[in-house]
Amino acid sequence: MKAFYAEEQKRHDPKAFLSSGAAQPNPEKPERVERLLAGALSAGCTIERPRDHGLGPVAAVHTPEYLDFLEHIYARWQRIEGASAEVIPNVHPIARNGSYPASAVGQAGYHMADTACPISGETWQSALWSAWSAVDAAETVMSGVPAAYALCRPPGHHAFADVAGGFCFINNSAVAAQALRKQAARVAILDVDLHHGNGTQGIFYARPDVLTVSLHADPVRFYPFFWGHADERGEGPGLGYNFNLPLPRKSADSAFLEALEVAFQRIRVFSPDALVVALGLDAFGGDPFGGLSVTTPGFSRIGEAIAKLDLPTVIVQEGGYLCDELGDNLTAFLTGFGGKMR
Repeated sequence: MKAFYAEEQKRHDPKAFLSSGAAQPNPEKPERVERLLAGALSAGCTIERPRDHGLGPVAAVHTPEYLDFLEHIYARWQRIEGASAEVIPNVHPIARNGSYPASAVGQAGYHMADTACPISGETWQSALWSAWSAVDAAETVMSGVPAAYALCRPPGHHAFADVAGGFCFINNSAVAAQALRKQAARVAILDVDLHHGNGTQGIFYARPDVLTVSLHADPVRFYPFFWGHADERGEGPGLGYNFNLPLPRKSADSAFLEALEVAFQRIRVFSPDALVVALGLDAFGGDPFGGLSVTTPGFSRIGEAIAKLDLPTVIVQEGGYLCDELGDNLTAFLTGFGGKMR
């Protein structure tokens, strides 16, 4: 399987985030790349550098004012006397349908959902190359290759059309799905990350051409809290095209695979022409976030099961944080998927 990754994706190096009100070391570290690259190579992937696709594929899912913010906010922030080394918001609007602030501080609050997406001088370029890896994977699949893997770091599924959040800036899975739409009339996104893909849901919530399906830890007491509940079904033309399967905390392989079969039924009746898998490896029982209890062999079974859908598939890396088994979990998924591809 071809895998896409650019070295620029490592340059984003956030130092801290707030968790339960306390500053903690940021777990979305560049070292994740080394573990994931090793895992992809062990699965037999060939690593290729994506090309620069410009802003077009990114602008297809994100607003102009948001992309302008991402590109320029770090330089503007540095001109504020006493500002933090990284852009971290300290004020958020309770509604976003009114005026747009002119100040860097106001715009940070407007465009950043939480304190887990600090922006440094390298963030913009790293996020672009991450998205371009997803675009190259999508183009590879559109060329007739059954599947491709995008090692997207920073990840993307918490990024809305105009809001960053949860370590995410550009929504790589949404970018891949939109790129596939050039040839595919209908695209399904299957998100198997520990956390609900709230940004992906938001981007496609009113659209009937992209089905969004997410398996994740129940958000009633887990990030992202405000999204990911079973009654969120889409709106307007997209009503019925969003499907959430929240799982009890610590759910292990059997419960995850049972929910996956329910997800497959919804995908089959949608009858997509292509599939995007938002691959989070943080559902692993030993992941630092500890929300679910999927095992390494379980990831192999998940990969096998998804491959049986027999769809052109773009696999986009989302979460999965530093633990000894991170690379092994990717190897297990990709090997399981590849072993069942027709």
